[in-house]
Amino acid sequence: MSVQRLGAAIAATVLLGVGLTAASAPARAATAVPGFDHIVLVMFENKSASQITGSSAPYFTALAAQGATFTQSYAITHPSQPNYIALFSGSTQGVTSDDCPKSFTGANLGAQLTGAGLSFTGYSEGMPSDGYTGCSSGNYRRKHNSWVDFSTVPAAANRTFAAFPADYATLPTVSFVSPDMCNDMHDCSIATGDTWLQRNLDGYAQWAKTHNSLLIVTFDEDNYLALNRIHTTFVGAHVTPGSSATKITHYTVLRTIEAAYGLPALGGAAQVEPITGIWS
Repeated sequence: MSVQRLGAAIAATVLLGVGLTAASAPARAATAVPGFDHIVLVMFENKSASQITGSSAPYFTALAAQGATFTQSYAITHPSQPNYIALFSGSTQGVTSDDCPKSFTGANLGAQLTGAGLSFTGYSEGMPSDGYTGCSSGNYRRKHNSWVDFSTVPAAANRTFAAFPADYATLPTVSFVSPDMCNDMHDCSIATGDTWLQRNLDGYAQWAKTHNSLLIVTFDEDNYLALNRIHTTFVGAHVTPGSSATKITHYTVLRTIEAAYGLPALGGAAQVEPITGIWS
């Protein structure tokens, strides 16, 4: 008998012992974060959750209906750069501005993954070349690329979005994606970012559902309001569609990614629990 069947048989025996049948047992979400083959996280810019709804963002809205959307999702601070750093390392690293460049030697998600024999790549749209360390080029801004700030992340993990593979099975374990300053909604409209997301990542979103993979769509911060509530959606395998009122932050998202691969929680992520209520 397989391990899975043996576990099911034991569970059924326990249920019968307390007067329940397997058929009558209530269905509930799994409590552990699944171990995904691939996670892709894409971050947009400077919009509150209330702006990313309905006809203003039709693809975001349609994608949210396919996954779990968090109605109480919050950024860490203002402005942009410390939020990117916080999600990647569990700390803002003392950064309070968008000034460039920054350089750190501390722990981070990329180094955690490679240290565990897994892989990480960051893909930045508009970056002129792989491994680029400059502060800006055209519509590219390093302030939206947190992985380049850490000396423990190799230059080979800092790639242009043109390198994002068409064969999703070849993706690294975890990928972060930063659209350029127009497509991330910083300098251009919500409609522009909405179209970009559909054109560039809907294929992965649909593939992820049947290939043990996950897409996370989120924002760095809101439109500079005190509340700092942002749109965050998880779409993919094992995700139960619906809305969740569980309060989460960038640290919660980091903690959830770490939990998927059995990694220790970094910094602020150690102060929160991973997301568990959405998995089926």
